[in-house]
Amino acid sequence: KPLSLDRTKGSEILFGVAPCWLALARARRAPFRLFLKQSGGPGRPLRAEMALQAAARGVPVLHVPGRELDALSRGRPHQGVCLEAAPLPFKSLRDAEEPQLGDGESGSRQLLWLALEHIQDPMNLGALLRSAYFLGVQRVVASIGNSCPLTPVVSKASAGAVEVFDVYGTDDLQGFLKAKSAEGWEVVGTVSRPRDVEGVPVISCSEFRWDKPVVVVIGSEGEGLSLETQLQCQRMLAIPPGRALHPGIDSLNVSVAAGILLHSICSQKWRHGD
Repeated sequence: KPLSLDRTKGSEILFGVAPCWLALARARRAPFRLFLKQSGGPGRPLRAEMALQAAARGVPVLHVPGRELDALSRGRPHQGVCLEAAPLPFKSLRDAEEPQLGDGESGSRQLLWLALEHIQDPMNLGALLRSAYFLGVQRVVASIGNSCPLTPVVSKASAGAVEVFDVYGTDDLQGFLKAKSAEGWEVVGTVSRPRDVEGVPVISCSEFRWDKPVVVVIGSEGEGLSLETQLQCQRMLAIPPGRALHPGIDSLNVSVAAGILLHSICSQKWRHGD
C-alpha cells in the first residue's frame, strides 16, 4: 500500500544524506518529518544516527520501503533518506551583515563575492554554490527574477552546501553591482570567448590580480551576462582554451567555468599567504 502522505502546506521534500543531515543539523528551515529506508545496507549506521538527531529535535521519523522514498524523491537519488521541510528562501540583502575580515591589514582586500544572473538550471546552481562554499567565497548574491529558486534539487547538487551557506537574493542586480563599485569594490564579469564588450576590457583569468574586494559576476547558461550587467563591470574575465575549438563546443558549462575562475582568484591568496 503506498504511503499516505498528507504534506504540510507549502513543504518540500529534500532527498539525499548530505542535504537532509545538514538541514537537520543547521536548523535554518523547519523540518516536519524524516523518512528513512527500512532495510539495512551500507548507510544503515548513518541513518540510525539521523533518526536520533531528528528525534532530539522532535521530528517524527518514519521507516518506509525504498519504493516509497523513490516516490517521495520522484525517482531522484535519495540514498535512503528524505526529509519533509519548509522551503529555504533567498535571504534579503537588507539583513546582510558584513563578513568577518581576515586577520591583518590584508583582510580588507581579500573579500570575494559571487553574483549570479539568471541561473536557471538547478543542477548548475547547486554546483555553483558547492564550489563557492568550498573555495571560500564570503557571499553569493543571485538575481531573483528569471532564476532558479533554492529547490531540493539545488540542495542535492550542492551536496548540502545551500543548507549551511547563506544565499542572498536581489531584484536589482545592476543596482547592487553599482553600489559595490561605489564602495570601492572591483566588479568583474565573465565571458566565454575573449572579446571586448562595449568598451569593457577582457583579460585572461590568469592575468587578474586580486588587490581589492571583488565581486565576480556569472551569467546565465545560454545567454551569459545581460548587456546591462556587463556595463556595470570594470573588466571581463575569460578562460583561455587549450586547443582550437570546434563550433558548438567552444565554451564551458557555467558551473565548471565559475569553479575555474574562482580557483584562479583564490589561489592568489593561498600563494601569498594572505
